[in-house]
This record gives sequence, C-alpha cells and structure tokens, in this order.
Amino acid sequence: MKHIKDSVHDHIEVGGVAQDLLDTPEVQRLRHVKQLGTAGLVYPSANHSRFEHSLGVYHLATQALRHLRVEGRQAERVRAAALLHDVGHTPFSHNIETIIEHHTGKYHDDVHELLDTGTVGDILRAHDLDPEKVADLVAGDGELGQLVSGELDVDRMDYLLRDAHHTGVPYGTIDHGRLVRELRFVDGELVLAEGNVQTAESLLLARALMNPTVYNHHVARIGKTMLRRATEHLLENDVVTPERLRRMDDHDLIVALRTFDGTQGFADRLSYRDLYKRGIWAEMRDVGDDVIDASREQIHEWETEIAVQAEVDVDEVLLDIPSRPTMKESSTRVIVNGEIRPLDQQSTLVGALETAQRDQWRFGVYAPASVAERVGNAAVRELGLDIDGALVQDVRHGIHARLDEFE
Repeated sequence: MKHIKDSVHDHIEVGGVAQDLLDTPEVQRLRHVKQLGTAGLVYPSANHSRFEHSLGVYHLATQALRHLRVEGRQAERVRAAALLHDVGHTPFSHNIETIIEHHTGKYHDDVHELLDTGTVGDILRAHDLDPEKVADLVAGDGELGQLVSGELDVDRMDYLLRDAHHTGVPYGTIDHGRLVRELRFVDGELVLAEGNVQTAESLLLARALMNPTVYNHHVARIGKTMLRRATEHLLENDVVTPERLRRMDDHDLIVALRTFDGTQGFADRLSYRDLYKRGIWAEMRDVGDDVIDASREQIHEWETEIAVQAEVDVDEVLLDIPSRPTMKESSTRVIVNGEIRPLDQQSTLVGALETAQRDQWRFGVYAPASVAERVGNAAVRELGLDIDGALVQDVRHGIHARLDEFE
C-alpha cells in the first residue's frame, strides 16, 4: 500500500492493481499533461496535471465503492478504470481533442487499444482483470461505469474541486463528501438518495460558474485556438502522425511546434504569452445558425476569405465557434418522495442556469493586436453579421465594464 500526500484530498492510499499501474509509462505521462491546458495563461497557479487528478478520481471512486458496498473483482476493476480514465488524453488535455478525433475517430475515453497493450495490459491481466471491461468502464458503459463517466461521476467531483483549488477560484467548491455518501444504485441507475436535490444543484451550479470564469475564459480560448491552428499545421505537413500526437505530452508538443518553421511563431507566442486579441466577441443572439453550426471546412474557408479582405496572412485570422451549450448534469437522477426524478424536472434552478449558459456563449474572432480591429470588420462583412457592439477593443473598462475584464 502506498500513501500519497495530495493537495485536495490530503492522504490517498493506493493499493492493489492501482499501485502496480501507478508507475507505468502510460500513467506517468500524465504528470506532463496539464489538467487545464491553456487556462494556465490566465491563472498562473493552474499547473496541476492529469496525473494528480487521476489519483483524486481513484480516491473518490474508492470511497464511493465502500459506501455502495461494491467489493471484490468488480471494485478492483472500477478502481483501475478510475486511475486510467485519462490515459487517452492528448497534450494540453481537451484543447486539441477535436483535431485528434477528426484524424483518428477517437476521443480521450476510447482507450480499449491503450489498455490492451503494453505494460498496462500485462498488469491488468496479472490481476485477473479484463482490459476490455476496464476500458468499457472508462467509457461509462454498464452500471458501474456511471461512477467513472456519468452525470454523477467522481471524475467531475474531483476536477471541480481541484481546478477551483489550483486557480484560486472558489466557485468549484462542492460538498464532495456528501455527494459520495449519498450515491445509490436503483434499478441500475446511479442516483442521489432522498433529500439531496440541493446537493445535486450544487454540482450543477459549480460547473455553471466555473465555465465562464475558468474553462471558457477568453484568454484560455484564444490560447486554445492558437494551439489548435499550430497543431493542424504539424499534421498537414506530416511533422507528426495523429497516432504519435495522441501519445505526446505537453512538452513534446511545444518542442515539435518550436522546431518546425511553420509553427515556431505560434510556439513563441504561446510560450511567452504574446497572444492574439479579440476582433469580435459576439453573443449567441447576434450570430446566425449557419455560423454556429458551420463545418470545419466552412470555418477554414471563412478564415481564408477574411484574411484576403483584411490583407493579412491566413494564420492571423482565427475563428472560435463553440458548440451549442449543453448541461449534462441537468439529467442527474435524484430520489424525491420515493420516486426517481431527473433534476431538470425537479429544480427550477436548472432552467435559469441553462439560460445563463446561452447568455455566456461567445463567438470569437482573434488576430494579432495590430490587425485585430481590421480582421474583426472583415469578419463582419464576410459572415454577414448584423451586430452592434460586438467588435471589441482589448481593454474597454468603463461604466459598463464587467468584473471579468479586470482579470
């Protein structure tokens, strides 16, 4: 049994299959993958890694299994899945995941091949655990898979706590002890026991508040969009293969960007926080469905046309179109008066938070500071946007300033 000191959960005991998995290359790689990707450009202390998060998920899974009275090989399989749930992550976490999915058809939780081969596969089989069944749990399949990936999963509990702790932002603080204690399986569904509507709401609220403050902060989004463009250049020029890229860590990717002439400029800007600025920062109501739902190919076409109109290089025009807002946690199941109900049918807070998510959604156009305004105006013309006030200056403090502008 190993005892590991953790900044969030204090002491974590690691034993059994997890102890043997801990020092595998696949798990140790996660020490070099930042949990929050480019959000560290906003919050300097947000340097925590997927490795420590994986330990936290393992710890909470162990506690949940104890309260649920799940034991034996089933429990050991879940503990393995909890520790391994992020081994499929690409460099900088979710920041370039869509690029990998486009080239390989795999998201970070598709780890069947990774768990079946190499040291991890050998260790799982040595503990009489089927790698495929562990990978299924990582993907959220089956009753116990809900603990690892679902509306009430321990993954979400740990990253909200950990991200809040390391950024210094208090909004992600949740009563994870109560959440874990009140978990129940009813007819194969993972639910919260009677009297826990507010407990479920707190998880929902924490996620909703962390979104604009941390996960979708405009500086983090600009950094992410720059990183994506640079990474696409590596793949287009066969500097790396999609398979190799998927197994890199953050340092590997930055080195690859620095050593290729076509991406060195992006690498320098990301390394020294010389980021692009916002030419447009528009609300959902100001952006047409054709833009919101545009394909990857259409976005690249628009970027090229905007660059021509603005008389800049195409790499100086970045369009950032988030997916439509969703709230997975709103379908969390809670027991009310002996009946299992989805949270969105029980809580009036869900509707308000869904409205807030739509209000917080922003379409961004980014460019170097010297041409940001020109690029923004060209984007308005090219995309046919009918907006007033969506063009932004980098600094616009005044009577209508928002708190997030001072961060």
